[in-house]
Amino acid sequence: MRILIAGAGRAGLSVAAYLASAGHQVSVIDKDAAVCARAKDQLGIVALAGDAADAAILQEAEVGHAEAVVAMLRRDADNLAVASLARLATVPRIMVRMRDPEYRPVYLAAGVHRILSETEIFIGSLAAAIEHEAVRHAMLLGNGKSVAFEVLVPETSHIVGRTVSEIASLPEFPKSCVFAGLYDPDGSVQGPRGASVITGGMIVLVVALRDEVKETLALLI
Repeated sequence: MRILIAGAGRAGLSVAAYLASAGHQVSVIDKDAAVCARAKDQLGIVALAGDAADAAILQEAEVGHAEAVVAMLRRDADNLAVASLARLATVPRIMVRMRDPEYRPVYLAAGVHRILSETEIFIGSLAAAIEHEAVRHAMLLGNGKSVAFEVLVPETSHIVGRTVSEIASLPEFPKSCVFAGLYDPDGSVQGPRGASVITGGMIVLVVALRDEVKETLALLI
């Protein structure tokens, strides 16, 4: 996929490097010429020094050939300008990093396909970790009423040796809980099936309502 990223700060470069390593054709735009030079020399990423909110710079970066544009600038107003110009260039997928939630309706009106809020992601992860010590990684879903989180199943858990379908049939199994992924101790990942067996030391990715996270953890650990 041909991807254009506006903003080569720490987050922008990290995303660019990851996508490039996955085989995508990535280009970045940033006002800092030194940052662009580093992107080229150290990461092998095509980089253009300039203001990504400038229509001429976007044209120079061949925005019309991009399959996805990601706006990760420091100001929402600049991200909005990039998104609007990308839409005029009929880019199939437009994404932005939102800093101020007040911009959400504006981004939606501008035709942005995906809005990523660092604040919402941070709150979801940190709040879940504070409220529940056993939670490893977490993210709020939808309107924030559901949480996707990882938990390590100890060897002493009473669900060890049971299948996913057996666990789901337990009367104490929360109605909102869904198994989304199983990570074996060796690092391999498997999609949960009814016959999948939970083992000690396995990391389980589950989704549950926020009000039922405590109940879910009590079952798993």
